[in-house]
Amino acid sequence: MNIGQPAPRFTAPDREGKQIGIDDFADRWLVLYFYPKDNTPGCTTQAIEFTSNLAQFQDLNTQIVGISPDSIASHGKFIDKQKLGITLLSDPEHQIAEDYGVWQLKKFMGKEYMGIVRSTFLIDPSGKIAYIWSPVKVKNHVDTVLAQVKIQS
Repeated sequence: MNIGQPAPRFTAPDREGKQIGIDDFADRWLVLYFYPKDNTPGCTTQAIEFTSNLAQFQDLNTQIVGISPDSIASHGKFIDKQKLGITLLSDPEHQIAEDYGVWQLKKFMGKEYMGIVRSTFLIDPSGKIAYIWSPVKVKNHVDTVLAQVKIQS
């Protein structure tokens, strides 16, 4: 993925099973972030911080969408438990993650496995990638994304 290229098209179900796609965000900025798993420490912190700053993003005509391989049921529980205000989409076959290049070989405690590399894409209102953060460190990430949206918009 490169800045300036069209963002890969996608559709995926939200917590209600409604299909949401990139076209639903035409004429708006989109922060599309990929995370490994619901209800894990880093993923929870990131989702809560995006929710806490949602009004500022919305003031900048920006929508926040998170994607992970978790099921829609898992997303629903995560949203309810953490009182999240952002949209989460389910990508259990990791097709969207593959299209965005974030489904990669990872290593943990000497083992290798395929998984999500925490990444964020800022997509402009015309559907092009305006900025990429990968891999993402959770600390201060949402503030960094918000600052970039302010610069870009």
